[in-house]
Amino acid sequence: MRLDDVLADLFAESAELDQLVGGLAADEWATPTPAEGWTIAHQIAHLAWTDEAARLSASDPAGFKESLRVAAASPETYVDDGAAETAALPPDQLLTYWREARAEVAEALKQVPAGEKVLWYGPPMSPTSMATARLMETWAHGQDVFDALGVRREPSGRLRHVAHLAVRTRDFAYLLNNRTPPRDEFFVELIGPDGVVWTWGPEGAAQRVSGPAVDFCLLATQRRHRDDVAVRGEGAEAEEWLGIIQAFAGLPGKGRRPGQFA
Repeated sequence: MRLDDVLADLFAESAELDQLVGGLAADEWATPTPAEGWTIAHQIAHLAWTDEAARLSASDPAGFKESLRVAAASPETYVDDGAAETAALPPDQLLTYWREARAEVAEALKQVPAGEKVLWYGPPMSPTSMATARLMETWAHGQDVFDALGVRREPSGRLRHVAHLAVRTRDFAYLLNNRTPPRDEFFVELIGPDGVVWTWGPEGAAQRVSGPAVDFCLLATQRRHRDDVAVRGEGAEAEEWLGIIQAFAGLPGKGRRPGQFA
């Protein structure tokens, strides 16, 4: 996948969420979301804050290394503190900040020299992978906003980026949970929103994962509990992965309660 293609999908994903929150009254930004302690303002603030961090990493690696040092001093609260500080902005200013930050990170990623990787809170990534990660975060935190407002979101083909990142970060999820990653690849077969089947890994693999792409992405971003998605694992290692899967960097989250969105 080309960087420009991923950035185009990131733009579309951001625009969909922007259209939803851009029409909210000021008091609606204080609506609680499924993430404990986070309002809609926190969700958008987090996206703006992480877009700004990604821009810094792409354009000023030394400056980003300093932010990593600060993050290491308080790994369990660093992200929440950043979101809380930014969420305190008036809604119109917060929305403008997010719009500017996401535009700036896109331009910064285009300027990264060929072959170079971008530092992050997890493993370093290519600019294309970083853009994919920004899309994943935008979709996941957007889901919290849609859920908070009781609005159903139609899944799109952009979910393939989220699913791809979840598959690529399988071993990272194991390491975050202090487990040894499996030696062999898994076969992942997902049904996209338009009915087209997406696959990763060797078809003859003993460990297999299958289900609707949207359910897999909701699970991988911890927006739904395992009991509430139609994702199936065949094999002990595939089952284990589905219990710890996460497509995002940072510490494993609390996820969602079973039946929370029934």
